[in-house]
Amino acid sequence: MPKYLYLLYADESKMPSPDSPQMAQQEAAFGRYYEELSGRGMFKAGDPVQPSKTATTVRVRNGSTKTASGPATTGNEQIIGFYVVEAKNQDEAIAYAAKVPSAAVGSIEVRPIIGSS
Repeated sequence: MPKYLYLLYADESKMPSPDSPQMAQQEAAFGRYYEELSGRGMFKAGDPVQPSKTATTVRVRNGSTKTASGPATTGNEQIIGFYVVEAKNQDEAIAYAAKVPSAAVGSIEVRPIIGSS
């Protein structure tokens, strides 16, 4: 079955604080989503990531390595996590991306993984 990468984007400034009831609700929603994917054998990998302020961007130009603090792109939404899932086809991958809890406040980028079938 083909594999797909989900990149989860959201505005970090609007994320609930770590010990808030809203964060507990969000974690529970992601737990239910994980259980659904796992129960169907679709989940292959995935995790939330640290805030974008912890990122280091690496670029190599003309043989010289340059690093910069922060994410590679700027904007209102940052990567907050990722999933690798197996789905029958792109339509099924998109349908399950729409169920990611953060899709209601951010966006989910779905990309087929090269060489998976």
